[in-house]
Amino acid sequence: MVEELEKPMAEEKEEKIPPVEDDEGPEEGEIVEESEETGSSSMGNPSKSLVTKHPLEHSWTFWFDNPSAKSKQIAWGSSIRPIYTFSTVEDFWGIYNNIHHPSKLAVGADFHCFKNKIEPKWEDPVCANGGKWTVNLQRGKSDTSWLYTLLALIGEQFDYGDEICGAVVNVRSRQEKIALWTKNAANETAQISIGKQWKDFLDYNDQTGFIFHEDAKKLDRAAKNRYTV
Repeated sequence: MVEELEKPMAEEKEEKIPPVEDDEGPEEGEIVEESEETGSSSMGNPSKSLVTKHPLEHSWTFWFDNPSAKSKQIAWGSSIRPIYTFSTVEDFWGIYNNIHHPSKLAVGADFHCFKNKIEPKWEDPVCANGGKWTVNLQRGKSDTSWLYTLLALIGEQFDYGDEICGAVVNVRSRQEKIALWTKNAANETAQISIGKQWKDFLDYNDQTGFIFHEDAKKLDRAAKNRYTV
């Protein structure tokens, strides 16, 4: 799966498109997207102005919850902001290869990848009746599991893919957690299937549990797993 998604990105890197010269250069940290128009000056070799992209079934958005900004906010979730939305394999690798992976994020950071137009919040209508599976990993050891989770999401690897909202990695001082959010917590058949498949994708051998968002809102850390695999 990883090799299949990596190949188009490798091809794209070989066919670099010259950037457009602009009076106003990009701001610091800005991601400059390449397009067919930017290659229009390559009249001698038109093929270099075209990059074949492979569309995903859904568009996805990365969200970041900055720990320093989070500490200054009163309302939960008000510091979460969208970073980048992508809809092709090449765009995914373009952003993934240019962002910090979980092991490099500051303690307290939360990094999300959700289907476009679904906010990573309990209050979002799509998430409201859902829940989440969670795996716990040693500090600095979640990079590979996070990548495999992302590939399973955007590659539509789950049998109950319509149930998937997105995933989040939580960086904490002693461990890192990856949670997979789903839509309908009461659909036990779908949730059990998702939990088992996710463990297989990650080659994760410890037990993992599923918590309803409704329980988490009412009981916070006292919420109990409704399902386990």
